[in-house]
Amino acid sequence: MPEKYWSENESEQELDPIGSLLSEWVDPEDEEEEFRSDFFKGLSGRRKKAAFVLMAVWSTTIALHLVTWGTWVIMGMTGLMVIHGLRLVSAKAEPTPDSLSDEALANAPSVSLLVAAKNEESVIGNLVTMLCNLDYPTDKYEVWVIDDHSSDKTPQILEKLARQYPQLRVVRRPAGAGGGKSGALNQVLPQTRGEIIGVFDADAKVTPDLLRRVLPIFEAQEIGAVQVRKAIANSAVNFWTRGQMTEMALDSYYQQQRIAVGGIGELRGNGQFARRSALQRCGGWNEQTITDDLDLTIRLHLDDWKIGFLLDPAVEEEGVTSAIALWHQRNRWAEGGYQRYLDYWRLILSQRMGFKKKLDLLYFALTQYILPTAAVPDFVMAIARHRLPMLSPLTGFTISLAFWGMLVGLRRTRSEEKLSFFNLPTITWQTLRGTIYMLHWLAIIPSITARMSVRPKRLKWVKTVHEGTSEESFEF
Repeated sequence: MPEKYWSENESEQELDPIGSLLSEWVDPEDEEEEFRSDFFKGLSGRRKKAAFVLMAVWSTTIALHLVTWGTWVIMGMTGLMVIHGLRLVSAKAEPTPDSLSDEALANAPSVSLLVAAKNEESVIGNLVTMLCNLDYPTDKYEVWVIDDHSSDKTPQILEKLARQYPQLRVVRRPAGAGGGKSGALNQVLPQTRGEIIGVFDADAKVTPDLLRRVLPIFEAQEIGAVQVRKAIANSAVNFWTRGQMTEMALDSYYQQQRIAVGGIGELRGNGQFARRSALQRCGGWNEQTITDDLDLTIRLHLDDWKIGFLLDPAVEEEGVTSAIALWHQRNRWAEGGYQRYLDYWRLILSQRMGFKKKLDLLYFALTQYILPTAAVPDFVMAIARHRLPMLSPLTGFTISLAFWGMLVGLRRTRSEEKLSFFNLPTITWQTLRGTIYMLHWLAIIPSITARMSVRPKRLKWVKTVHEGTSEESFEF
């Protein structure tokens, strides 16, 4: 998830979390008009809503420690989570359609590929070269690069490439242009002609057959978007990049499983494709959120679209190489993921989203956000009362589920390798190491949920720095 831009103007407002939540209930007759006229109305009061959720989680956790039947509540919740978890892991992933044949290319849809770039001289040239040499008719696709007022050699590199590739379009935004990545994408969307819109980060690496593999998924009319599996290009660098490799395998596994049980398929920013009609109905990209991809995910599902997933080929990206960079990046991801629940909670609970999708969202909201947040007061109460943490069964099950997802996910991403006695220990060791790596989320989630409750955001630009590698340098 690359550069983001957001604002909130709540610093002087009185903290009234309950009132903030209740104020969003409206007359059902007005809901459809609101839904269509302004998809982003739920953005107000994020800090108040976050404070309400934080207080509710802390007070509920403490209360469970103080009542005699608290343990039975946790055991009951664990049982329900186990039932759904078993349903999830036992589901059969949906098959991937065959690649587009040469004969089918004549009737294939037009595609517009978009890249928002800011100071990406180390990687932008390689990506544009890859995108302009895809195995797809050049008259059926175009590449748009939006240079968001770069101060390095990005403009010169793009100017040279534009003379070389006729399907390349370059737009340079002036200083102070608003909206960050979302604003850049929204600016060029009306100028594009593709039926399918693809979005890439500047550090992406793609294979020539990518479009031939992605587009057949859109033949199902209920598909509004498709996410391509992400992989880490520099996974061999150190512990952190190896951990990100297993994290992407985990994500790809549960993406497939969630879709298989009728749950939520999610967009991941880099390597995402959307049907133009679906994107327009959802109002384009939200310029008031940190993670535009996760925000768009919810709005697509609220509009009754389905998001598909492509396992192979993957889109590679550059993983961050230090603990500090990982902390900052994952904090943005966590906050963006949390924001979507605060923004769209009322629409999610409405009849607009089906039961299976609601159940899926609730399950992953509990495991990804509520449980790590509740672990803090649970640990405090455990020390104070000289007992084991009450949430241990839920935490243990969640970690076990992550271990299984990594193990099977790594196996799926290496389907060309025959599973044997020799490579099984390697995959098992990578899974164990990845499980240890994933524990960083237990610090990030409580931290971000607490900060969102007390500190208003300031208007700023945030991006992940891409360094490239020696073999990826673009000559200028």
